[in-house]
Amino acid sequence: MIQIKLCLSEGRTVRRYGQLVGGRDALTDQLHPMTPHHLPFYMAKPGETDVLMIVMGIFLLLAVLGVGNIYLRLHSLPERLAHKGQKLQFEIVAVLGLISLFTHMHIFWIVGLLLALVDLPDFSTPLTRIAGSVEKIADSETSPPEATTGAASAQTEPASDRATPPPAKPKSAPAKEVSSHV
Repeated sequence: MIQIKLCLSEGRTVRRYGQLVGGRDALTDQLHPMTPHHLPFYMAKPGETDVLMIVMGIFLLLAVLGVGNIYLRLHSLPERLAHKGQKLQFEIVAVLGLISLFTHMHIFWIVGLLLALVDLPDFSTPLTRIAGSVEKIADSETSPPEATTGAASAQTEPASDRATPPPAKPKSAPAKEVSSHV
């Protein structure tokens, strides 16, 4: 928008675009005759800061960070849903999420989301309670194995050869299992 004029040795200025005639280049504040007189607001004047470029740079930076934040929050959605479930379910969903993130195969993310939404039945607690009950029944049995064979064999043996029952263990309530996400 600013004209570059060549100064000749006699002091005359001659317009020559793209050629050096002799003399040195001089900048003028005059606008080119073909330039419209009303320039848009986003055109920066010479020597001034281009405000629109700075605003757009900040907007671009914030847009990239915002979209990245939304993407990562959406990507971690199955893990946040599975966090309130069982530890094993949470770990499987987390691994599926990582596989999806690094391989860009979205089926792993979908499987992880479906697994996070489904409540898996708790098989370990009933099995642990059954095992504890069976152990308690086995410990509380105080009759010797010979007592079940018959009274005749018990009368023929001397009293010193009979097996003594094991001492009874004090009965205590089974400890409750504490589940944790850690």
